[in-house]
Amino acid sequence: MIGNIMNKIRKQGLFLKLFLVTLISIVTVSLLTLAITISMSEKLFLQTFSITNGKLLNQMKINLESYNNIIATGATMMAQNEAIRNYLSSGETDAVNLAIRTYHMTEGMRAIRSNLSAVDVGIMIVGVNGRSYSTDPWYWAISADELMAHPITKETVAHPDQILYQLDLRDNKVNEKEPMLVASKALFDHSTGRIYGTMYVAIRDRDFKPFYANFTSEGNDVVLLNKKGLIVSSNKTEMIGLLDKQLLQEVEGGGKDGESTYVMGNERIVFSEYLSEFDFYLVNLIDKNAVTGQMVNAKAVTLTIMAIVAISLIIVLLITRKMTKSLRVLVKQMSSIPTGGFDNHVNVETSSYEVRELGNAFNYMLDSLHDYVVRLMETQKQQRNAELAALQMQINPHFLYNTLASIKFLVQQGNKEKAAGTINSLISLLQNTVSDVHSTIPVSQELESLKHYVYINHVRYGEKIRVNYFVEPESLDYHMPKLILQPFIENAFFHAFNLKDEGRILIMIAVQEDQLVCEVVDNGDGMDLDPNLMEEEQLPASKHKRQLFSGIGIRNVDDRIKLLYGERYGINITSKRNEGTKIIITLPLLKN
Repeated sequence: MIGNIMNKIRKQGLFLKLFLVTLISIVTVSLLTLAITISMSEKLFLQTFSITNGKLLNQMKINLESYNNIIATGATMMAQNEAIRNYLSSGETDAVNLAIRTYHMTEGMRAIRSNLSAVDVGIMIVGVNGRSYSTDPWYWAISADELMAHPITKETVAHPDQILYQLDLRDNKVNEKEPMLVASKALFDHSTGRIYGTMYVAIRDRDFKPFYANFTSEGNDVVLLNKKGLIVSSNKTEMIGLLDKQLLQEVEGGGKDGESTYVMGNERIVFSEYLSEFDFYLVNLIDKNAVTGQMVNAKAVTLTIMAIVAISLIIVLLITRKMTKSLRVLVKQMSSIPTGGFDNHVNVETSSYEVRELGNAFNYMLDSLHDYVVRLMETQKQQRNAELAALQMQINPHFLYNTLASIKFLVQQGNKEKAAGTINSLISLLQNTVSDVHSTIPVSQELESLKHYVYINHVRYGEKIRVNYFVEPESLDYHMPKLILQPFIENAFFHAFNLKDEGRILIMIAVQEDQLVCEVVDNGDGMDLDPNLMEEEQLPASKHKRQLFSGIGIRNVDDRIKLLYGERYGINITSKRNEGTKIIITLPLLKN
C-alpha cells in the first residue's frame, strides 16, 4: 500500500512541486501587498487632499478672477468708446456718414479685441437701433435677431449694472452644440440711464477649461454651478448642462469642506468656493473610490512588491530549473517538428517519468496523424483526378449529333472538301479529348485542337464570330494541361454574343516572367461582376452554364489548375456590360 502511494506521488512529483512553490509565492506576495496598500491608502488619502485641496481651489479662483478682470476691462473700454455708442444708438441713414461711423466703431472694437487677445473669445455687440458687429462671426454663429430674443439678453437687460455669465447650449452649424460660456453686459448712457446696446463675450468650453482643468485628474473633478443648480462648465463635458439641485443644496448649506456625501450617485468628497464675480460656485468633487489608488504611494508599493516578487522568482527558478530540465528538452524537440516533418520523433529515453509518458504519447500521435494525412491526401487526389477524368471523357452527344448532321448536310450539298475538313477536325478533337487526363501537351498542340473546335463551330454556325490568335513563338514548346482554353472559347461563342449579331474573340498566349499567360478576350455583351464576391466566386459553375462539348466547365478549369500547380495559378475574370469579357489564365512554365 505504501509502495502504491509512493508510486502515485512519484508520477505527480513535477506537478506537485510546481504547484506548491507557485502557490506559496503568490499567497505571500498577495498578502504583503494587500497589507501595505490598506495601511497606506487611508493615511495618504487624508493627508494629500486635506492639505492641498484648499490651495488648489484658491489657485483656480485666482485664474477665473483674472479672466473676469479681462472681461471687465473690455466692458469698460466699450462703454467709454463714443464711436461704439454712436454706432449702436444713432439712426444715421446716410451711407457716407454710416460708413464713417462703422469705420471708427471697427477701430474701437479692434482695440478692445486686442486687449482680450490672451484668451480665444468671440466678441459681439448689438444696438437698440438693430445694428450689430462681431469680431469673430465664425466663433459664435448667432444672428442679431436670435440674440435679441435669447434669454441671455433678457437677463442682461434686467441687470444692466452687472456682468452676467450664462451658458449657451444652442445648437448651430458652426459649434455643433458645443457649450459656450457667454459674458454679457448692458451698455447704457450714464447721464440718462438709457440702454443703447449689449456686449457679449463668448468663450468655448474647451477654451475656458484651461483656467481650472490642469488641477483635475481621474476621480478629481471640478464643476462650475450657478445659483439655479445648472452646471455651466466642468472638466467632464458630459456633465455640462445638467441640473443638480442636490449638489446646489450641499454647497449652499454651508456644509464642512472635505466631508463625504452622495452626489450624482457616488460617494464623493466635496470642496466648494463661491465666485462673487461670476455668481457661481466652484465645486471640487472627489470620487473617494476612484482616487484611492492614486493616493497610494505607488513608488513605495511598487518597490516592495518588486522585492517580494524577485525573491519569490529566485526561489522558484532555483527549484524548478533542475526538475524541468527534461521537460525543456522535450519542448525543444517538439518545436522542431514543423520544420522536420512527421518523421522527427522526440527522444525521451533519459527523461523523467512524466516527460517520457508525454513524449511517447506525442510520438504515437505524430505517427497516427502522419498516416491519416497521407491517406486523406491520396484519397482526395484520387477522387479529384477521377472527377476530372470523368468530366474530360464526357463528350456531349448533342455536339456529336449536330456536328455529324452538319457533315451530312455538307456532303448532300456536294461540299466534300469542307465535309472532309470537318471530319478531320472532329477526329483530332476526339483523340485529344479521350487521352490520359494526367498528361500535358505543348501549347502548339492545344492551339491546334482549339482551331479544330473553332473550325467545327464556324461550319455549324457561320463565321460571324471571328477568332484571332496571337501567340509568341517562344511559348509554343511549353506544356499545359489539355482542354484548358476550350471551355472559355465555348463560353464566348454561345453566351457572349446573345445581344450582338457578330463579334470577335482574341486568343493571346505569351511568356511573362516565370509564368505562361493565356488570355481570352471577347467584345461581346459582358456582364457586371459582384465586387462583394471573392475572385474565384465570380467564375460560373458548370451546372449553371451547360457545356456543349465536354463536361469540363470554367470552374473545373480553375480547380484543376490549382490542384495541379497550387493557389498561385488559376483564372482571373474581368467583365463590363456592353464592352466584353477578359479571361486571364496563369500557368507555370513547363517543358514536358
